[in-house]
Amino acid sequence: MAKLIYASISSLDEYVVDKDGKFDWAAPDEEVHSFVNDLERKIGTYLYGRRLYETMKVWETMPVENEPDVMKDYAQIWRAADKIVLSRTLTKPTTPKTRIEKSFDPVAIRKLKEQSSRGISVGGAELAGEAIKAGLVDEIHLFLHPVIIGGGRRALPGGCACNWNW
Repeated sequence: MAKLIYASISSLDEYVVDKDGKFDWAAPDEEVHSFVNDLERKIGTYLYGRRLYETMKVWETMPVENEPDVMKDYAQIWRAADKIVLSRTLTKPTTPKTRIEKSFDPVAIRKLKEQSSRGISVGGAELAGEAIKAGLVDEIHLFLHPVIIGGGRRALPGGCACNWNW
């Protein structure tokens, strides 16, 4: 049975994007990127919300020939994995190995975990929050960036991990 893993770069106050929807403050350096790549090698399927999918799909076509090795490595990891995008607005995928589902279905996610031999990554704070609340997430990896954002989209449901109220 596969593990469902939520991994995200977060500010110290647990935001994944600021109040303007920006996350440029979260760009990982090569050491962090390499560490994340090693974790991602175990992933066979990415489960995304629409917004994160639209951000991540650049890895499919981005020319990486002149990029650092960690970026080339991640592009290969991303391209090799299956993607499931939960979206009420997208009608068809724009990347290979991708399918669109219209809604979050905990029963379908449990079945996917049971049938998968490789890890499943859930991405996007909103979608990950639904999976956490449904008791589906096996591991949470928050990579804390040493900044305070003060507002935006939270990494975890219910606010601070030390004060979950759901």
